[in-house]
Amino acid sequence: MTKRSIFNNKVLPYVLLAPQLAITIVFFFWPAGQAVAQSLLRQNPFGTRTAFVWFENFAHVLSDDAYLQAVGNTILFSGAVILLAMGSGLLLAVTADKPIRGAGVYKTLLIWPYAVAPAVAASLWLFIFHPTIGILGRALNQVGIHWDYSLNGTQALLLVILAAAWKQVSYNFIFFLAGLQSIPRSVLEAASVDGATPRQRFWKVIFPLLSPTTFFLIVVNVIFAFFDTFGVIHSLTRGGPAKATETLIYKVYVDGVVNLDLGGSSAQSVILLLVVITLTAMQFRYIERRVHY
Repeated sequence: MTKRSIFNNKVLPYVLLAPQLAITIVFFFWPAGQAVAQSLLRQNPFGTRTAFVWFENFAHVLSDDAYLQAVGNTILFSGAVILLAMGSGLLLAVTADKPIRGAGVYKTLLIWPYAVAPAVAASLWLFIFHPTIGILGRALNQVGIHWDYSLNGTQALLLVILAAAWKQVSYNFIFFLAGLQSIPRSVLEAASVDGATPRQRFWKVIFPLLSPTTFFLIVVNVIFAFFDTFGVIHSLTRGGPAKATETLIYKVYVDGVVNLDLGGSSAQSVILLLVVITLTAMQFRYIERRVHY
């Protein structure tokens, strides 16, 4: 017969939940509600006149060529960051999980980039790839490759992808390494005895057992690529050149803070929120089916 713990105090659960609920309401639901309300309004830059325009802001945003360009940039940027960050994190985790000398040192060093702020990470890549003061930037120009990400949109997009992915690799590495270390060694030894090659053991045994970790990291990396890469883009390129690196989250900033289009910026933030919620729901609806817990 199993024993169950029963709490007679009916107020205690609400007291324990109150701090988290207060944080969620103040920092998520309240700003989200204000954004929805503001997206239905149109103000002049000085905030002296306000008009209720229903969904005109959304119609204007969705018909704007600059916004559609930002959508394309976001799709390309987010997909590249997710694939590069997760692929590199998995590769490093598989390598660090092997019995090699100094593995503890490698694991510690690989975790460090996660503690670096996005703006600082961008500054580090700036000193590497700047065309005049960067080590690799000058080297590329000296060997005949014209490198100047401030003028070339493709180079600028490549640079922000590398910087954002590098910032997220450590996070993926930590979770992939934890997932690898939780796999029973007896399972791998049984597969080896059955004649499975290292590649077969990875794809047939290890990777399926990592599916819960992989699914979690896909969700987290999608959110990171859409929202948390603002600091990298702002520090490196400020959306340029010619809006080549202007993603959806950065366009919200430009239109709302720089251009003072509060209604249009709020409409963009609502659309971006709905897109991320839809992507997350689709991941839970379709990708989770392949997850083996």
